Amino acid sequence: MRVVLDTDVVVRALRSPQSASAALIRAARTRRVTLLASLANVLEYEAVLGRPQIVAGTPFTPEQGARYARAVAALCDPVIIDRRWRPRLKDPGDEHILEAALNGRADALVTFNRRDFAGAAELGLRLALPRDILMELEDDDGR
Repeated sequence: MRVVLDTDVVVRALRSPQSASAALIRAARTRRVTLLASLANVLEYEAVLGRPQIVAGTPFTPEQGARYARAVAALCDPVIIDRRWRPRLKDPGDEHILEAALNGRADALVTFNRRDFAGAAELGLRLALPRDILMELEDDDGR
């Protein structure tokens, strides 16, 4: 299964190691799921996870948060953006996530912000929560 992670999923994985988000990233390490990301996605992961307010309340420094983002990025298959789909979403800051999913032919865009990606459905892109993808992986493993 090929998925693009919204940045909020990567943040949740860092902040909550026992979460479905973290489990999804662990599944990518064992190649049970393929993560996709464009350069814009990777740069955003690193910038956001390197913010002091994001790592506050965790045992991580901003530098360690950015390092975690780079480790997640290293698990991703690169997506080259060869077709722009903008504007499709209310928040222009989310367009690069949508474009990575569409250009990478993702099976799903994994996010906690389904409202922000309402325009994705009309393009045939499935939105999912991390736990949805994990349940599908478990179903596949059980077959």
